[in-house]
Amino acid sequence: MDIERFAFPFSKRPPRRTLQNEWGLSLHVESTRGVETRQMLIDFGYTPEALNNNLALLGIRPEQFDALVLSHGHYDHFGGMAGFLRTHKRRLKRGLGFYLGGEECFCAREALVGDSAGNFGALDRSAITAAGLRVIFSARPMVMAGHAFSTGWIPVTSFEKVLSPTRMTIGMRGGLGCLPSRLPKEKRAQSVLPDDFQHEHATCFHIKGKGLVVITSCGHRGVVNSVKAAVEVSGVSKIHAVLGGFHLVPHAAEYLKQTVSALKDLNPDYVIPMHCTGDAFLAIAQQEMPARVIRSCTGSRYTFGA
Repeated sequence: MDIERFAFPFSKRPPRRTLQNEWGLSLHVESTRGVETRQMLIDFGYTPEALNNNLALLGIRPEQFDALVLSHGHYDHFGGMAGFLRTHKRRLKRGLGFYLGGEECFCAREALVGDSAGNFGALDRSAITAAGLRVIFSARPMVMAGHAFSTGWIPVTSFEKVLSPTRMTIGMRGGLGCLPSRLPKEKRAQSVLPDDFQHEHATCFHIKGKGLVVITSCGHRGVVNSVKAAVEVSGVSKIHAVLGGFHLVPHAAEYLKQTVSALKDLNPDYVIPMHCTGDAFLAIAQQEMPARVIRSCTGSRYTFGA
């Protein structure tokens, strides 16, 4: 694997701007098979200002995207979407596929902190329509843009616990929200319920001769569960890399150690924690798997080659 870090280009002028780093996640992925290249954007970060700024500085051209992917319905993963679409919709490919795990992604949410709750936004359906995107629900495993595949909904089959830092409201209000008729039957009659992230899915690639690259994005359903789902879907047992958010910040040290142990059993070549994983997990993982764990930062580029 090759690693590149963003650096200022040298010129006669002083730099006028830099990459913006904020809470959230957005990943640009480029894949090649033979002479065929595909590009996709996975998640949109927290704000369009950061997303659009970073795309420009990194030389990433939205008109070359072959798919857009949303991992789940949290604002720190879709907050930049509406502004991104407003800025680039005339440049995007006509009928560009937008893959998301289901109608639950559109439900309005509240963030829960102790006894307090605050508005955590809702996915802007009108912005998606205005941009002419083709919405594709990936509740089941499917190929995306010819190269990648979605795990579909991720079963909870390991020790991992699905925490619920948000709750979602069922129904439409002011053009925002989710349609009850498109939700799982057991949720249609509810008004407000805790998030179980049933709609979350992971994006994966099979690298020839290397194994699977599993992109968890946030890992609410569990990083181990996500990897096991990718193995089950693909029939490929070798794991080349696991990267993304593992959502381990709220968990105690013993849980983190159990997660590291389970990842070691899966035997990935590389583990690249991001976003909501937390420094406590990183410290334990670096101690247990020093040659495999890589600390990531905004602007990093990882190349996995056959």
